[in-house]
Amino acid sequence: MPESVKDDEKTSVLEKIWTFFLILMGLGLLVLAVMPEISLKDSVSGQMELWVVIACIAFFAEFMDSSLGMGYGTMLTPILLILGWSPLQIVPCLLFSETLSGLFAGTLHHQLGNVNLGRGSDNRRAMLILAACSVLGSLVAVWLALSLPKTLVKLYIGVMIAGIGVFLLFGRSIFGAYSTPKILGLGLVAAFNKGISGGGYGPLVTGGQVLLGVPEKNAIGITSFAEGLVCSVSLAMYFFFSEGAFSSNLLFPLLIGALLSVPLSTLTVKFLPVRILRRSMGLVTLYLGLLTLLNLYIRSR
Repeated sequence: MPESVKDDEKTSVLEKIWTFFLILMGLGLLVLAVMPEISLKDSVSGQMELWVVIACIAFFAEFMDSSLGMGYGTMLTPILLILGWSPLQIVPCLLFSETLSGLFAGTLHHQLGNVNLGRGSDNRRAMLILAACSVLGSLVAVWLALSLPKTLVKLYIGVMIAGIGVFLLFGRSIFGAYSTPKILGLGLVAAFNKGISGGGYGPLVTGGQVLLGVPEKNAIGITSFAEGLVCSVSLAMYFFFSEGAFSSNLLFPLLIGALLSVPLSTLTVKFLPVRILRRSMGLVTLYLGLLTLLNLYIRSR
């Protein structure tokens, strides 16, 4: 049998397994969304069990993020909201873990040749521009997240994440031809999303770069490193405006799970057909946004 046929068969099997897993995850999250009395914090008997569950969720989300340049905060924020944590418990912990995992992933992508972040390279220049223009969006968003009522923040998170799902699925037809100023604008909007909700940076920046013509692997590496820098600015602002915002039951397992997934995910960029994850990412992101809005509606009744 020709190697190409064998590769197609392996890809088909992998896609079926991936689809089955997403369906199971979606059904589980739907139950949590329509039954707000369920809280993972209360249903898990001990702290160690809670840490293991959160670390596993973070491992999967960061694996998606470092493999696609998107997905960590975008997936974890609505999941943790549905499971009972508040935005001000979630966001600082996500920013801290993504600061370290983003810089780590960007460095490994560079070392593996997925992106060239060396001095004078176009990739490095794009990364620094995206990070710099994103600082303003982060500063404004952190202030708003700490000032607005929790219900409004949750509403924005749900609408924003659902919108990102639409962007991933239909971005080419919605936004038309891309240019560098549009990508810089996406950097500002994406950093605002990251600062106010802990998610939404990678889907816009990575997708925008790819639509502009940046090679996919380059875009993933650029976004990973730039996101780490943006998260560090947002995190500093949370320290400046707020005290005691960290939840240790979230921070440490998120950090452990995220960092453990980075080496595997950067290697995956070299071998796994990214189209499988990219198509499902748009559907999953849209689904999570809609579930967040559904959960907010049920809790407000």
